[in-house]
Amino acid sequence: MADHVQSLAQLENLCKQLYETTDTATRLQAEKALVEFTNSPDCLSKCQLLLERGSSSYSQLLAATCLTKLVSRTNNPLPLEQRIDIRNYVLNYLATRPKLATFVTQALIQLYARITKLGWFDCQKDEYVFRNVITDVTRFLQDSVEHCIIGVTILSQLTNEINQADTTHPLTKHRKIASSFRDSSLFDIFTLSCNLLKQASGKNLNLNDESQHGLLMQLLKLTHNCLNFDFIGTSTDESSDDLCTVQIPTSWRSAFLDSSTLQLFFDLYHSIPPSFSPLVLSCLVQIASVRRSLFNNAERAKFLSHLVDGVKRILENPQSLSDPNNYHEFCRLLARLKSNYQLGELVKVENYPEVIRLIANFTVTSLQHWEFAPNSVHYLLSLWQRLAASVPYVKATEPHMLETYTPEVTKAYITSRLESVHIILRDGLEDPLDDTGLVQQQLDQLSTIGRCEYEKTCALLVQLFDQSAQSYQELLQSATASPMDVAVQEGRLTWLVYIIGAVIGGRVSFASTDEQDAMDGELVCRVLQLMNLTDSRLAQAGNEKLELAMLSFFEQFRKIYIGDQVQKSSKLYRRLSEVLGLNDETMVLSVFIGKIITNLKYWGRCEPITSKTLQLLNDLSIGYPFQKSCWVRRTLKPQDGGRVIQMLGWNRSTLRVTDS
Repeated sequence: MADHVQSLAQLENLCKQLYETTDTATRLQAEKALVEFTNSPDCLSKCQLLLERGSSSYSQLLAATCLTKLVSRTNNPLPLEQRIDIRNYVLNYLATRPKLATFVTQALIQLYARITKLGWFDCQKDEYVFRNVITDVTRFLQDSVEHCIIGVTILSQLTNEINQADTTHPLTKHRKIASSFRDSSLFDIFTLSCNLLKQASGKNLNLNDESQHGLLMQLLKLTHNCLNFDFIGTSTDESSDDLCTVQIPTSWRSAFLDSSTLQLFFDLYHSIPPSFSPLVLSCLVQIASVRRSLFNNAERAKFLSHLVDGVKRILENPQSLSDPNNYHEFCRLLARLKSNYQLGELVKVENYPEVIRLIANFTVTSLQHWEFAPNSVHYLLSLWQRLAASVPYVKATEPHMLETYTPEVTKAYITSRLESVHIILRDGLEDPLDDTGLVQQQLDQLSTIGRCEYEKTCALLVQLFDQSAQSYQELLQSATASPMDVAVQEGRLTWLVYIIGAVIGGRVSFASTDEQDAMDGELVCRVLQLMNLTDSRLAQAGNEKLELAMLSFFEQFRKIYIGDQVQKSSKLYRRLSEVLGLNDETMVLSVFIGKIITNLKYWGRCEPITSKTLQLLNDLSIGYPFQKSCWVRRTLKPQDGGRVIQMLGWNRSTLRVTDS
């Protein structure tokens, strides 16, 4: 007995050294000793001793962690009877000690979840001994609030544990366990969670009480874990969650046909503090994404109607959306309206005209406040991109009203980006243009939105471009011009060049008209005139971001208007001929080559510009394999031509043959 007491004291001292000491050497020594303890033959008995008699929370944590490692090992696994004993012991321990340190409770729940998952198919006397999970937690749910929290957390952690594959066990075993859990237990857990949420919301919870606060939070986490379960084993990447469909099993139909399930979460959103709302909205995002085939047409229309009504209510009472987390999740919810439903279905919803107006106003306000939650803008632009792309295909007789609201969204995006330039320069804020990946993503979305009611987009861009270009030219001619004023105009022009390139790149051949091609010509003329101005100043000064925007514009123009598939009678070329004297594609190509030479001459030490310039030349050459040598021979100086050939890896003998 004395040996046990001495051993216990030593272990507790090692735990104290591991978790509390600031001395690195002492901590490493303690860690090494505890690793040896974990691998010792009497580890199991000593862990129980630590849980029973340990005087510190750290010793309890060590015991729970060591037991989790023991039950997880693949070589020399513990016998079934021993694992059943550990499972029962953990449940009793949690039931009799509801006020343990949070991290100890969490570690013990993790131990229970791991035992249950790995033993899911273990039988004793023809009974699956680890599958009675709801029975295991029933006694917790019928006791105090602290016990309820433990019971709900057990179910939440178990759902999460079974949903996640681990590297120590085969993926096939993981999927077999997850599928069995989905079919036998998950719906019951989801139903239990929703019922407990209904009970909690009906009792006017006192959220100043920390325990009731914790219970509601754990119930929402449990519900979200159920809805976020990988139902069909696709292991989707969270980074692409905006494209995700939740593959709810057919056996769950009753829960989603019952409108009270959806209404529960909208009611919760409006009745609980904003700190809880992000989880409620996350659940709504998943519910809004249930697979279309779960319903027939009439059922889907009814479900969508309730969903849109709930969104409308949030937009009419937007106070909680001032919280960035709420705002982000709500933007995700809006995006799911179009990713999972067709525009023809949305326009048939009774309140559609009012809802699309509210969504448009919300989007415009969000874009105008560009500094607030910038990562959430992606979801709003995604919604409008999908709506605009659907316009040519919608067959419903009800008006979609996008011709009214899409130009407002386009205008808000463009003007807000231009207005941000001065504030960013004045206050030294992070420039969104530095994140080229994010800018390109937003421009790809805007390219579709801007082509809807394109004449309005073009008129706005012409007006704003002419204003900025005129101001810029006047500043360059003024001897007293402020460098800040010049930088502001260059920043505005950078955004405009990027946006013009994007909307030109959004041209769809089958939906485009001669009038729209002529509008493209107006925009292209202005960018090329600006290029002539900036290139003439490169010997004195240049703007890297503006040059990168030019290269982005050239790449978009190349994809749409240069190549064998382009009609040379396009009104764009007519406009270029009238304004700039560029009568055909060959003359436009000479502008491209001239820009490439200029960039190599003046920006040779700037890797981003040089790289994108050579990429542009390479892309051009792919479209004209029999003419690339002619470009080098006719338009590049010998030293430039040799450098281009070397950097692109072209074969000189091939060039000579082609030349001849």
